[in-house]
Amino acid sequence: MSTKREEKRNLESIPVGSLGMIPLQGCVPLAQKVDYYLVKWRTERENEHKNSLAFSGYQRDTYILNAKVPRFGSGEGKGVINESVRGDDLYLLVDVTNYSQTYSLCGIENHMSPDDHYQDLKRIIAAVGGKARRITVIMPFLYESRQHKRSSRESLDCALALQELVKMGVDNIITFDAHDPRVQNAIPLSGFETVPPSYQFIKGLLKNVPDLKIDSQNMMVVSPDEGGMSRAVFIANVLGLDMGMFYKRRDYTRVVNGRNPIVAHEFLGTDVEGKDVIVIDDMISSGESVLEVAAELKLRKANRIFIFATFGLFTNGLASFDAAYEKGLISKILTTNLIYQTPELLSKPYYINCDMSKYIAYLIDTLNHDCSISDLLSPSDRIQALVTKYKNGEMEA
Repeated sequence: MSTKREEKRNLESIPVGSLGMIPLQGCVPLAQKVDYYLVKWRTERENEHKNSLAFSGYQRDTYILNAKVPRFGSGEGKGVINESVRGDDLYLLVDVTNYSQTYSLCGIENHMSPDDHYQDLKRIIAAVGGKARRITVIMPFLYESRQHKRSSRESLDCALALQELVKMGVDNIITFDAHDPRVQNAIPLSGFETVPPSYQFIKGLLKNVPDLKIDSQNMMVVSPDEGGMSRAVFIANVLGLDMGMFYKRRDYTRVVNGRNPIVAHEFLGTDVEGKDVIVIDDMISSGESVLEVAAELKLRKANRIFIFATFGLFTNGLASFDAAYEKGLISKILTTNLIYQTPELLSKPYYINCDMSKYIAYLIDTLNHDCSISDLLSPSDRIQALVTKYKNGEMEA
């Protein structure tokens, strides 16, 4: 999307309040990239009202506010904001999966869990003390989103967290590719957006793979399970490709690592022989499931396999992916920088990093002006334009 298009739209309204970003520990590198775009755009933007009271604080050197969450020796913490937030339009960024962050617990180095990050988010909201004009939480990986439904007598952690944030004064929650968007039913009167990174995936693939034939004879989209069908349907429809699906046959008599083990992956769809296949999912956790799907596709004589996953958790390390790449099971893996990425992952020859910082900056800039973000949430036009450029040989390297 061109910057000019964004600026023209944003200039039509007055900002809700002075823009402020507070990245929680572990989300600072992403926030700094977002801040770079916001500062750049607002410095270049021509606006006759820039010096008026309504635009006070509009153009600044940085929109990141000075805030921290220090810890006591016992591991307890507190949220501290070292500058005024009165009347601000605040955006709080948090990566609940960043296990690389540590704190001292009675002299022992303790890695931060999703619970620790979520608690720190609440501490910062509490430190705001209701003085901000509006609070938007940008939580790319939605806290406890894998515990989104009840199948027996068990907790509904994601729904509880959403309700708790709203009760604390959060106006909007923005997440990316929620495991199940229906969890927003827990807060039906509050703002909740789940943003798809489809455009960034396709852009990453087209920039890094020069010889793709994007048509239904040479390419196909596959969902690794029934839960991710909507993602695959969208990509297939926008690119004009056929779609297939695997469903997991599970052993419901046993529970291993908190879930019923998968017995087999059964495929539903047209013939994949000789076709490049895009496998799209919301996350790679251990990676077992997606690698089994890749192996099944190779047995059916698929050509190259490209894996799209919004969140690359890689909880069991990268050894199994290295082995799969060496065997020729996978060609490329694309995940976003919305969550922590290890230096090891970034160095892999099969890995393509999809940077989401500019997209987040567009969302924040647009929302701060109280403009619609609907065109940012439905990127089909931009994807079509991208594919046309690719087919015409106009893609930038």
